Amino acid sequence: MHNKRNPPSFLVQLVDLFFMELTNWRWSWQSIVLTSFVAPMLSIIAFGSFAQGTGQETLAYILTGNLVMTLMFGNLNKMADRFSYMRFSGTLEYYATLPIRREALIIASVLSFFLLSLPALLGILGFGILFLKLSVRLNPMILLVIPLCVLPLAGLGALIGTNARTPEESGSISLLVTMVLLFIGPVIIPESRLPEIILYIGRLSPATYAASALRQTLLEPMTRQLVIDITALVVFSLLTFWVVGQKLDWRQR
Repeated sequence: MHNKRNPPSFLVQLVDLFFMELTNWRWSWQSIVLTSFVAPMLSIIAFGSFAQGTGQETLAYILTGNLVMTLMFGNLNKMADRFSYMRFSGTLEYYATLPIRREALIIASVLSFFLLSLPALLGILGFGILFLKLSVRLNPMILLVIPLCVLPLAGLGALIGTNARTPEESGSISLLVTMVLLFIGPVIIPESRLPEIILYIGRLSPATYAASALRQTLLEPMTRQLVIDITALVVFSLLTFWVVGQKLDWRQR
């Protein structure tokens, strides 16, 4: 009789894949941190210099908008690059031969890039507070908000990577999406300074809700808007990862 070996538990799969993903970036994690740090830092300097004397509201938008930019460069862009690479290098076909679940691969990728983006996020937060001279009202809810900000952005990146026709196209689309999401809603620029049409379009962007949630847990008193922001981020996350999961459903091939 042949002994059937049970596949490892989901937790074991997740931990193993998480360390595999981190190992893949052991030579280039510095570039990830720098990419996620330099662009937002320069943006804070540029926008902050022009916004001096305009009030705390504008400066708050500049800080939280650039925190969202950091999360985009560290998660959206890198997830797009990673999933595109796995498609075209044959890595997904290799994973398909293993007794692992696609959900474990997706979550492990998200967790690894989230961990790699944290140093840049904390660095931009500290730099922004000092440069913009903002008073922080840190709320414990931020421990929930930051991961919820990451999930839809990472999911969107994975969605781009699993649908792009070439790795080069994936990189171009992810950069374009990053720029569009930063400026189609009240992310970096205050709501009062944007045309109404941009505000309406911005409601379709996860970056809008991420920036709003960060402002309320970092700089402003919490309002009912935070519930809307969190709900929207959860919905965006579930939707994008569901689509990615369907795309990576190798068990049905």
